[in-house]
This record gives sequence, C-alpha cells and structure tokens, in this order.
Amino acid sequence: MTDTLLISRALPDSMMEAARARFDVSCRDTTQPMDLPECRAALASYDVILPTLGDAFGADAFGGDRRAKGLANFGVGYNHIDVAAAKANGLVVTNTPGAVTDATADIAMTLMLMTARRAGEGERLVRSGVWEGWHPVQMLGLHVTGKTLGVIGMGRIGQAIARRCRHGFGMKVVFHNRSEKSVEGARQLGSVAEVCAAADIVVTAVPASAETFHIVDAAALAAMRPHAILVNIARGDVVDEAALIEALQGGRIAGAGLDVYEKEPQVPQALRACDNAVLLPHLGTATLEVRKAMGRMALDNAIAIAEGRTPPNPV
Repeated sequence: MTDTLLISRALPDSMMEAARARFDVSCRDTTQPMDLPECRAALASYDVILPTLGDAFGADAFGGDRRAKGLANFGVGYNHIDVAAAKANGLVVTNTPGAVTDATADIAMTLMLMTARRAGEGERLVRSGVWEGWHPVQMLGLHVTGKTLGVIGMGRIGQAIARRCRHGFGMKVVFHNRSEKSVEGARQLGSVAEVCAAADIVVTAVPASAETFHIVDAAALAAMRPHAILVNIARGDVVDEAALIEALQGGRIAGAGLDVYEKEPQVPQALRACDNAVLLPHLGTATLEVRKAMGRMALDNAIAIAEGRTPPNPV
C-alpha cells in the first residue's frame, strides 16, 4: 500500500509532481495555516505530514489518535511545532536548513539598503505624483559603506549576512551569539544591548524559541543610536513590536526593515503608519529556485520518515 502524505500548502508544481511519484498525496486547497482540529485529524489520518509556517502543531495537537510517523517541515524555522511533544509521541521532526541561507541573507540586504537609503519613502513619493525633482538635501539617508553591522545570532544566515556586508560594503561586524563562536572579521560582544549600542545597523538572525522571545526588547532598542536601523528577517516575536513602534514614532531610531511580524499576517496600523519602516510580506525565501530546493529537501525527509530511515535533516 502506498504511503500517504498530507502537504499543508501547495508547493511548486515540480515538487508536487515529485511527491505524487512516491506518495498518495493530499494537499489542502488554501494558503492559510492548519488550525488545531486539522492538525489533530491529520496526525490520525496520514503516514507523513509536510507542514509549514503557522501550522498549529503545538503540544495540544499530539496525544490523540495517531497514524503519522513524522512531520517533514517545509522551512528552516519550526517554532510552530512543539518538537518535544512530537518526539514524546513517537514522531520524527525534520526541517530544511541550508537551502534558505543565501535567499534570506539577500532579503536582509534588501531591507538594509531600502531602510538606510529611504527607498520605501522615495518610491511612495514618486507614486504619489507630488515629487518636485532632485535637490541637494532631498531624503538624505544613511551611507552603508564602512558602517558597523551588528548581528544577533551568528548561525548560517547571520554569517552569510556578515560576509555580504564585510566584503561588499567594507563594514565592521560585531555580533551576539548564545555560544562562543569564532567568525572571520567579526567581533563577539557579551550582550544584545552591547551590539545595539555599537552598531549602525542591527540585524536579527536567531531562531524563534522561548530563549529568543523579545530578545530585541525596549532596553535593546534604547541602546541603539538615533541614526541606527533595525532589520528583522528572523521571526516576528524576536522583536518587541510594541517597543519598536514607540522607538520609530519617537525618532529614537532612524528606521526599521521588517520581513516578519509578531502576529503575522496581522501588522499593526501604527507600524504601517510609520514612514520610516520598510515592510515586506515575508519574502525571505521567495524565489522559485529556493522553494524548489526546500521542497526537495522536505520530500527527501518525508521519504526517509515513511521508510523508517534516519532522515537527512532531523531536529
């Protein structure tokens, strides 16, 4: 009998075809996350589940009827899955590291440059039809070359961002990391606040966890200098969004570039009203090549789970 696979939300066509070549595939016909009743029903009905961002596989999803052998997550982040609860109930959990590194680092650079050079404001100005032409002091922003980058979380993505900034823009790099780490051309500091105080641009690149919740809080934002900008390409809740809005509204920092939000996809009106914020709709891995690579990795994990083998990317 063919193993059954539930795909939470449709993948690129080539990946759907590859999945159907190996599994009896079901795919939800919505782009919205799975709610708790759907997750419970899926665990009781399918051999393997391929979930993704926002699907409600918290602790209360497990413990009932279970057919599933594992969760082959589509994405490097898996904070929507209670991994300990899943493992306690005999499930294997995997993710897709590596495939997302360069694309996510590129989005960090996009946000960094857009925010520093006020590109979002400028684009809105042109579209408004009221731009009156160039002049010497129009929309002066932050010159990125030679500045200091502060990275919160020096894993694969943090290091990829640091390389781009150091080699491409001649930036100095300081960072905070949970463990000691030697990174060429970068200096480790003892706290998030120290990094925020030292840097012209602060980028978050940590996984979402209880330890990183609001790791950039009001105190960290207060340590930043008035000309500095914050970029978040990690997960929304690593930044205290309410404190960030206050800092932006009060001009205590120059700007923020965000690809993720604390209660995504809800974005507070107060944040949307901040002209000094660049807001993207979670585009970090949004290229066809990367989504195919993520799909291939997730599918390889799913096949290994179905066959009772150790998957390539367990968490």
